Amino acid sequence: MARVTLRNVSKVYPGGVTAVDGLTLEAADEQFVVLVGPSGCGKSTTLRLIAGLEEPSSGTIEIGERVVNDVQPKDRDIAMVFQNYALYPHMTVWKNMAFSLLLRRRELGLSRADIDRKVRETARMLGIEDVLDRRPRALSGGQRQRVAVGRAIVRDPKAFLFDEPLSNVDAQLRTDMRTEIKNLHRRLRTTTLYVTHDQEEAMTLGDVIAVMKDGRLQQVGPPLEVYQRPVNRFVASFVGTPAMNFLNGRVVTDRGAPEFDEGSCRIPFRGPASEAAARLAGEPMVLGIRPTAIGLMPVGGRDVRAGVLNARIDLVEPQGEWLDVHATTAGRNRVVARVGAGAPVSEGQAVCLVPDSSRTHLFEPGPLGRNVSRSEDGAMTRVA
Repeated sequence: MARVTLRNVSKVYPGGVTAVDGLTLEAADEQFVVLVGPSGCGKSTTLRLIAGLEEPSSGTIEIGERVVNDVQPKDRDIAMVFQNYALYPHMTVWKNMAFSLLLRRRELGLSRADIDRKVRETARMLGIEDVLDRRPRALSGGQRQRVAVGRAIVRDPKAFLFDEPLSNVDAQLRTDMRTEIKNLHRRLRTTTLYVTHDQEEAMTLGDVIAVMKDGRLQQVGPPLEVYQRPVNRFVASFVGTPAMNFLNGRVVTDRGAPEFDEGSCRIPFRGPASEAAARLAGEPMVLGIRPTAIGLMPVGGRDVRAGVLNARIDLVEPQGEWLDVHATTAGRNRVVARVGAGAPVSEGQAVCLVPDSSRTHLFEPGPLGRNVSRSEDGAMTRVA
């Protein structure tokens, strides 16, 4: 086992295309780190740099105590699981899993019996011991994925690298495999870096998630911390389903108390955003509210008060036990509220949206606007 460390690593391709830009990240020994971000953000390139399939343009990569920039992939003692499984079609499952050990059995001091035992123990762990004599074309997608994972496990490497391994399987199997991968990590305790564009997958699997955009690291932390305290507007929009709502407006004060002027109503600040907002009176800002922090009530209800947004429902999406209600406010902001499935709502209906003002976030304008709610001083700083 070993930690994996990247220090100011960049990858620039010919033509000046920067895939990874000054990335500094550490996966501690036995830790499960998930790299998450939209397509093209550099997460798979990062994994390939660690594996040695790409050479960094600058920076250093360490596995354990060793800098591996100039070390061949086969000598880095890591195992990689690819998106497309990369199984040998002419070999049986047993041979696919045993292949790397057979190539190096003298170097590793393993007999054929030792290799057979390791393969069968791993196959039993993954529930594929009954398909060891089959070839990949005779397997289901889930079985092929288990073979690819098993081929990595038998090597007993210092680190596992997973490159979107579940993107080719159906939704139910993806959920099942996610559970299996998490349980395997708990059992094996091998340092793991896992790449995905699925933020739900990242939240459920990772001890730590690292959110990337355009080759740059945006935020690193435990999943709940990243969800509850996003460092900027991009992270807030990417982590969480449905995505966080953003209302354009400005900060104003009423008798010394800060409020957010949405254009059609004012929302008072409470909680973490309140102190920062008090220093930003008059500034154009963006208010962030999770869909689960917005309630609904009918127009003209007895509880109408300051901070209620008048809106009209554009779309209602049933989601089983809840409804995702899409609406447009009188201030022309688009909002999604997640409410119970029994809520009496319909498209075209006028409603009042009731945000929980203690669960709001205050962002600077722009797609990477900083979350000043989590700042100690609330000072404005521009994000490039």
